[in-house]
Amino acid sequence: MPSTRRSLLTAFLSLPLIDAANVKAFAQAVPELPLTRACDDGDGLTLEREAGPFFKPNSPLNRDLYPGSPGGERITVAGYVFDNRCRPLPSSLVEIWHADKNGEYDREGFRLRGHQFTDAQGRWWFNTIVPALYPGRTRHFHFKVQRSGGSVLTTQLFFPNEPENADDRIFHESLLLTVNGTDDGRFGRFDFVI
Repeated sequence: MPSTRRSLLTAFLSLPLIDAANVKAFAQAVPELPLTRACDDGDGLTLEREAGPFFKPNSPLNRDLYPGSPGGERITVAGYVFDNRCRPLPSSLVEIWHADKNGEYDREGFRLRGHQFTDAQGRWWFNTIVPALYPGRTRHFHFKVQRSGGSVLTTQLFFPNEPENADDRIFHESLLLTVNGTDDGRFGRFDFVI
C-alpha cells in the first residue's frame, strides 16, 4: 500500500487519544524528582538553539506553507508538545520559519513562515518544503515553542544523514527529525519537551 504525507499525518492524528485526566492525576500523585528523566527518550528538555538572523515576529496563523514555495520537495512535519512529566500541552504556540528551495529566507514577507497552536492532545503539524542548504549551515528548520504562560523555547531541528551535520556548529543529534519518505514527499516527526 503506497504511503503519502497525508496518510502518515492521518495515522498520526488517529493515534489513540491520551486520557489527559488520568495522565494529570498520575502526574499529580507522583512527586517530581530532580533526577527524573523527561518523557522523551531520556535526554531531558528540548535543547535551545539560536534563532539566527532571519527571525521575524508576527508570522501568520498558517500551517500550510507549501503554496508559498511551489516546486520545492514537499514535507509534512508533525509532533507533540509535552511538559517534562509527559503531559501534552494543548494551546501551545508552535512557530516555524526556514529557507526556501534555493537556501533563501523571505525577508520582505512571510513566505515559509507561520505559527499555530497545539490541539487538545498537544499535537502540531505543518505542510511545507524541505529547506535547501546554504553556505555554513546544514539543512534545518527554526522553531519557537511556548506553552500558555510559559517561557519561549527557541531551537532548530535537523535532518538525519546530512553530510553537513558534522560541520554545523549548531547541530545536535537530539534535535534530529525522524524522517520517512513517502510517494509524495517526506514526513518528519519531532516531539518538543518544554
